[in-house]
Amino acid sequence: MRILLVLLIWLPIFSMAQDTVAVKKKGILSGQWRTYYMMTSNKGELKDFNALATGGKLKYQYTLLENLEIGAALYNATNLGLQDLSNPDATTGRLSRYEEGLFDRLNLSNDAVFLLGELYAKYKLNHQAFTLGRIKVNTPLINPEDGRMIPTLVQGFWYNYKASKSTIQFGLLNEIAPRSTGQFYGIGESIGTYPVGRNNLGSASQYADNTLSDYILMANVDFEVTDDFNVRIWNQYVDNIFNSFYIKPGYKISESLMLEGEWLHQNKAGDGGSGIDSLRYFNQKSSDVLGMKIAYKSKAGLVSLSYNRILPHGQFISPREWGREDLFSFQKRERSEGSADNHTLVLNYKQEFKILKEDLNLISILSIGKHWKPDVTNAILNKYAMPDYTHINLDIFFKIKKIKNLRPELLITSKMGNGDIQDNPNFYFNKVDLFHLDFIINYNF
Repeated sequence: MRILLVLLIWLPIFSMAQDTVAVKKKGILSGQWRTYYMMTSNKGELKDFNALATGGKLKYQYTLLENLEIGAALYNATNLGLQDLSNPDATTGRLSRYEEGLFDRLNLSNDAVFLLGELYAKYKLNHQAFTLGRIKVNTPLINPEDGRMIPTLVQGFWYNYKASKSTIQFGLLNEIAPRSTGQFYGIGESIGTYPVGRNNLGSASQYADNTLSDYILMANVDFEVTDDFNVRIWNQYVDNIFNSFYIKPGYKISESLMLEGEWLHQNKAGDGGSGIDSLRYFNQKSSDVLGMKIAYKSKAGLVSLSYNRILPHGQFISPREWGREDLFSFQKRERSEGSADNHTLVLNYKQEFKILKEDLNLISILSIGKHWKPDVTNAILNKYAMPDYTHINLDIFFKIKKIKNLRPELLITSKMGNGDIQDNPNFYFNKVDLFHLDFIINYNF
């Protein structure tokens, strides 16, 4: 039945995509068909998970006037039924962490998720663009995060000005559709659709459905001080919860060597989400994250070494529902969010290989990280009880010359717990001592 549903959804899309000449007379039809296999092998007798999804998006853009564009995009994720993800692990009573995110994790019985994720009007004037409606934005703390079937999307107003050496952006957002869900939520409602972790007393946080916030204000300035020195600045104000200020300077030492730094400062705004302590999301005064990255590029590839430090006085808090944390030390399939007094050191190596008489190119990214976390029993410094761990990722992207629209990807992940970890399965399950694999087939049209 699921296969029939997939065919009914996607065969008409491919038929429409073939008639590109007729479509382009009125607008642009584009899209992506994505098939996503994901598996996690947990420690010992803890439950392993598998999932297979297919779907993607269909987008249409129409130029109504010379400078006015309207657009819409429909997103879909269809569960092909490889495993019943509603059955929890027998030992911990918990569900999968990664696999359920391919679908609507708030309603796993929904085998086919559909979301009108984009519906907007965009007006362009010289170097400026004004966009109103449901859109996709990419910022350090709110972004699509492409590691699931349907990305994070937002609703509101977005302004962009781009010149030769500077960029200015401003946004006012009133709703968010978190990835791994099937609808748009108000700003406060969207926080807590992912696991909530622990409060400062060590019990389960209760901010889900209890966080009050109506809007987000975003502002960004990127500029070049000199040809070799640039600065990126973002400010994110979340009504009644917190404000995040982020600055990222970069200096090109030579054609091959680049040095960057970053500082993220957060402070509570209003009630931190609720006037009741036990229901509050941002339950601290402030937090600070410092980072440094050095990168060297040669004919052999690009190698970088990154370090991030979250200072002890407050947890780095950012809703996981809103995308990935775009910090230097970020590695796919884990986060630093929810930690204070945290150290992270990550080595990355990126290289492109040309094989099969250049008919197939492989872009590989090897990432090795060491993450020093506070004690798992310290809820004030370690919201999600994450132990020390070593994280290794191998991400491979395939470029097939004869099928240019086909973009397969393979991600292999291993996370190993370090030191003496209490013999409690809740400190291991879906966290460390696991093997994880993603195989994704993207066909863009």
